[in-house]
Amino acid sequence: MKPEDGYIAYIVNPKSGATSSNLLGRRFEQYLHKKGFYVKVSLTTSLENARELSANSSIDYDCAMVVAVGGDGTVREVAQGLEGSNKPLLIVPQGTENLLANELGFDERLKTITRAFEAEYVRHLDMGRANGKCFTTIAGFGFDGQVVNRVSEQRKGHIDHFDYFWPIWRTFWNYKFNPMKVEIDGEEVFNGPSLVFVGNISRYAVGIQILRFADYGDGLLDVCIYKCSSKVRLAKHSMMTVLKQHAKAGDVIYRQGKSIIVSSNTDSVMTEIDGDPGPTLPVHIEVISQAVNCIVPENAKPAGIRTRIIRAIG
Repeated sequence: MKPEDGYIAYIVNPKSGATSSNLLGRRFEQYLHKKGFYVKVSLTTSLENARELSANSSIDYDCAMVVAVGGDGTVREVAQGLEGSNKPLLIVPQGTENLLANELGFDERLKTITRAFEAEYVRHLDMGRANGKCFTTIAGFGFDGQVVNRVSEQRKGHIDHFDYFWPIWRTFWNYKFNPMKVEIDGEEVFNGPSLVFVGNISRYAVGIQILRFADYGDGLLDVCIYKCSSKVRLAKHSMMTVLKQHAKAGDVIYRQGKSIIVSSNTDSVMTEIDGDPGPTLPVHIEVISQAVNCIVPENAKPAGIRTRIIRAIG
């Protein structure tokens, strides 16, 4: 890409990220200026505003590419604004977990981002759409949804991993294992007490590989259903997942599909998408194949635990 190709839309969430990740966003902007690029910086006022800024850039002939500087929520909205556009998206991770950036192979180093930008290696990114709302990483139903909703209730600005400790602890002791029915591509695959994850990436929080076979560009969503009706079973599932053995277990269903419906006969099952509170059940999820063109590090693997720890401590 050359400066004469057009300006770079630089969409920044000023409220996301610790000091170190904020510095990364500023340093990459300075790098672009030194290379002669015109960088049009926009500070978001909300997630909806991030999507609007991205959508406007997607139809602007003078815009050559879009850079999203923020966490998974910001990236999700920017990606949704770009859906169907041929303009490439580059992510500068600036959030608590940065699940999608980790999956694409970005770490905490400026060098990784600049090399990806210079190489212009592009891969297609699929997205999921849950009751009309798009997501780029993982949707969780049940225990995970309740934890995220509790974190959201107490959130005041930027959060870190320690903000999840008490919500996880409280949810573990108070959680009611409600039944859920899961249908994949028109087939009912399970109906009973469970934890359900649907997503597009292989690694979840702190690198746990819940959807370990997921490929963000294969046109499919991965589904993991943990049959679970007790705290003992929940602890067992957690250990097997950490050991990467859960997908083979007899009390776990691991499938792929393009259309997933999750429902329940109760109204107390909470959901989350991309780490934000999600819609109420029933939820119909469909894949949006090759929704966005993402610039990624060539031949990169998902970020390892070292990168995740560095980001966790800021």
